[in-house]
Amino acid sequence: MNTPSRRNVLMAGGALGAAGALGIATPAQAKPQWTWSPKGSVAGSGTGADPRGVWDEEADPIVASIIESGQVHKVNELLRQWTKNGQRLPDGLPSDLRDFIEHARQMPSWADEDKLATAFHFNEKRGLYLGVTYGFASGMMSTVIPREARAVYYSWGGSDMRDRITKTAKLGYDIGTEHAYEPHGEMIVTCVKTRLAHAGVRHLLPQSAHWTKVADEEIPISQADMMVTWHSLPTTVMRQLRTWKVPIPDEESEAFLHSWQVAAHMLGIKDEYIPVSWEQAEAQAEQVLDPILGPTPEGIKLADILLNIATIVPDGPLKYVTRPVLSALTRYVLGDQIADWLKIPREPLWDWVFETLWEPFVAVREGLLSLERAPGALSKFYWTFDEILRLAVLIVLSGAKFPISIEIPYSNNPNYPS
Repeated sequence: MNTPSRRNVLMAGGALGAAGALGIATPAQAKPQWTWSPKGSVAGSGTGADPRGVWDEEADPIVASIIESGQVHKVNELLRQWTKNGQRLPDGLPSDLRDFIEHARQMPSWADEDKLATAFHFNEKRGLYLGVTYGFASGMMSTVIPREARAVYYSWGGSDMRDRITKTAKLGYDIGTEHAYEPHGEMIVTCVKTRLAHAGVRHLLPQSAHWTKVADEEIPISQADMMVTWHSLPTTVMRQLRTWKVPIPDEESEAFLHSWQVAAHMLGIKDEYIPVSWEQAEAQAEQVLDPILGPTPEGIKLADILLNIATIVPDGPLKYVTRPVLSALTRYVLGDQIADWLKIPREPLWDWVFETLWEPFVAVREGLLSLERAPGALSKFYWTFDEILRLAVLIVLSGAKFPISIEIPYSNNPNYPS
């Protein structure tokens, strides 16, 4: 049996999470009242302003100027040369953009090198599960975050989901690499470029007649939107790992959270909105994520696109890892309500397989249960679960373009012209 590598599985999770992490995140519907206190943040204090009315006052005007002045293609071409955190920025960038990037690439004063090192070891050990949860918990969840689904669908990213998933995969992979935030890593570059891409969408999407017709806000990707998407990643992943009874030492759990706290800061989320602990993350998610999930026509279409992209039917064992398998895994991870919202059909055999055998599979992998004492059917499906875990490399590499370049958009989805 071939063992899936951490790199391939993390890339897979990013792939299936196409509408998520790098994603054009737009929050939740503006129904719940914002009451979460900044005392529970990494900053420990703040204005308490509702994040639904806060965007990115540093990046937004700079990127809007680049787009309006026709410099976006030149800037993107230059920024393709910037791939490592500590690398010197290329010559020729507009001075205000250069100044912004130099400031934005600085790590927060509260970043803890020891915790980030522990987070890498956590990712090494749990990369297999992280790939599945990033993809089927976080990624598919993004299709039932109404504002996010609409923004993805009508923005440039929605025009080529194959290209989009590879860019999304990069964030999930980069955060799990050793020395991710150090000079020879790439996580800071990925975050800052994503921040620029978000600013581009904020400028362009309000010009789309298709988006404005269905949107319930005037400007997408507020601070609240980004926190909603953030919770669809680490908070949702940790919930799932606990559900599967994966044993995680407290120091590794805390370190995993810390790596995502730093990511939030580098993505431009204000420190007063970043939860300081898992307890605070849960409290915030219960207010801003859980109540706003729901179906939209755009989200249903995106889910269908994602499941079709993820369906690989080659010769050999993977010919059994088909859409019914992935649909059943989505239903198992996200539950019947969300699967029904997305019009994912029931798959009697595979629904039973995941419901009955996935947790014993995890227990066997964790050394908590011997395969001989596991349910008899597990031995038959054990290899299938392993193949699902390493499906990503096939998804990402089939049609992916390398190197992966996150760029400022220059238009909305051309399939829905303004």
